[in-house]
Amino acid sequence: MILIPAIDIKDGHCVRLVQGEMDQVTVYSQHPVEMAYHWQREGAKRLHLVDLNGAVTGQSIHFHLIKEIIQAVSIPVEVGGGIRSLQQVEDYLAAGATWVVLGTSILSDESLVRETARKFPKQVIAGIDCKQGRVATRGWIHLSDIHPIDLAKKMQDVGFSAVILTDIEKDGTLTGPNFSLYQEMGEAITLPIIASGGITTLTDISRLNQIKGISGAIIGKALYSGALSYHDASNLLNKEAFRAN
Repeated sequence: MILIPAIDIKDGHCVRLVQGEMDQVTVYSQHPVEMAYHWQREGAKRLHLVDLNGAVTGQSIHFHLIKEIIQAVSIPVEVGGGIRSLQQVEDYLAAGATWVVLGTSILSDESLVRETARKFPKQVIAGIDCKQGRVATRGWIHLSDIHPIDLAKKMQDVGFSAVILTDIEKDGTLTGPNFSLYQEMGEAITLPIIASGGITTLTDISRLNQIKGISGAIIGKALYSGALSYHDASNLLNKEAFRAN
């Protein structure tokens, strides 16, 4: 399992939300590019970038800023937030993104899903955000009637490369992740699962590392607030990997 620092961008700033509420925002940096440098210096092997304004509007509001971040660092970057056309997918990949994350569109645009999976099978990730056992879309505003595991199975069948699974009710709360949700998903699909939402302590990371199918953990508020040290978390995973071998 790898640790993936999150850089969520709203109005040009690096922020964190609470349970996906756009009006419950804390600004942690006015310079997202510098924040990306910081996590690379800390030893991050991958970054998770989200255009929060784009997630709501369905447009790539911060494309140029995200492109600047991608080109400023030397580690792989995954990008999500408002990507709802093949042109947007192609633009982000051309800008240097290693992966694009499709969220709302995996429910609303089957032709886009199939085309992106066909053209970029190793570079498209399903972003599945859930609340109350249902998938949420359009910046976590709208709840569908779809269960996250049913959607994950469909994306696996289509040919996506991985799933980012976020429990919105845990996100930004520092209360720990929804372990049962990840265990259920790990038993249901064979795609790599990236956990997101509520990851706060070394114990959380150790428990996630033991769950079948979990390949990564996206961490946001815990890192920015100082509740969790990237260095300590990385050392923990290195020690667990050494003991496993």
